[in-house]
Amino acid sequence: MTQTILLVGAGAVGATIAAWLAPKHQQFYVYDRPDNVKAINESGISSYKQHQQDQMVNTPVKAIDNLADCPTPDIILLCVKNYSLDGLSKAIVDAYGVSVLKNTIVVGLQNGVKNQQILPKYFNNVVYGIISYNAWLDETTDTGGVKRTMAGYQAKGPFLFGTPDNSNQAAVQQVTDAFNQGVEAIASRHFQDAALSKMIINLTNSFTTLSGLGYREIDNAPLFQKILSRLTYEGVNIVKAAGFKECKVGDIPSWLLIRASALLPQFLTRKLFAKNVKKMVLSSMAQDIIQNGRTDNELHDINGYLLGLADQFGVDAPYNKAMYQLCQSAFAAEQFSPMAVDDIWRKMGIKGSEILKSD
Repeated sequence: MTQTILLVGAGAVGATIAAWLAPKHQQFYVYDRPDNVKAINESGISSYKQHQQDQMVNTPVKAIDNLADCPTPDIILLCVKNYSLDGLSKAIVDAYGVSVLKNTIVVGLQNGVKNQQILPKYFNNVVYGIISYNAWLDETTDTGGVKRTMAGYQAKGPFLFGTPDNSNQAAVQQVTDAFNQGVEAIASRHFQDAALSKMIINLTNSFTTLSGLGYREIDNAPLFQKILSRLTYEGVNIVKAAGFKECKVGDIPSWLLIRASALLPQFLTRKLFAKNVKKMVLSSMAQDIIQNGRTDNELHDINGYLLGLADQFGVDAPYNKAMYQLCQSAFAAEQFSPMAVDDIWRKMGIKGSEILKSD
């Protein structure tokens, strides 16, 4: 059976999904701004794996800037950030009508769990997805002056789909099957555990953005490791205290490794930590704030949400509290500039001798 799939938002993640799925689905549409739509329709989407730009693949994709140009979708993939989700969901409902969308599966592909509060307000057939890879856009203009959309990615999936209460499993499987035609996808019955496990890693986006990882040299590698490791270690303690269990998502570090990196002497963990840092690319937060100059970001929905859990369950999280407050101030500046790690540490105001207690 031919399905109509509408992908909304051709950012870095959306572009890679379109490149992988469009060739496998005859009725696949991408909805975005007119300038992006023009570029995609004229030149397709070029995608490549990190460090393999010479093996770039160009994929023709049907792009639209008017929802009326897409027949009623069987599946809608929402590839926008949480801060855009409310307005966009309303626009989709206004365009198609509530009754028309009654059987349409709407898939939220956002970091964190804020989408679980937003999407049910507009749609009754919702599935959530977790993205386990980093992606980025390289916009270039060829010799003819035509804008091209180029999307790089760290790994080709996998995606994980589910619902917080394990409801709607037929829809979860339908979405998983649609993705598996072009990229690895997994239907999970432990979705909320997986979502919170991924959020622990997303805590680092604030720090890597603030320090400009990928834009400037990291001036103090041992201190960088200390701060980043403590952020994620506190995250593990928060998530465990809230009653969630570790769930493997892609190749994210295990909780055991996070604990070791935070508590063992650095000479034992430095090489492995450095190896993992080399894999890191611009986070979605850094792309928003540094690359695109946006003031809206995921800081509250990721860091703020986990700090709320820390308060609720009595977990001490001094590194995350200090980072959250510092980023709130820095990201609100009229023109953000990344900071040296030493300056970040000084402004965090945490005593260097502090040792975090394990649970």
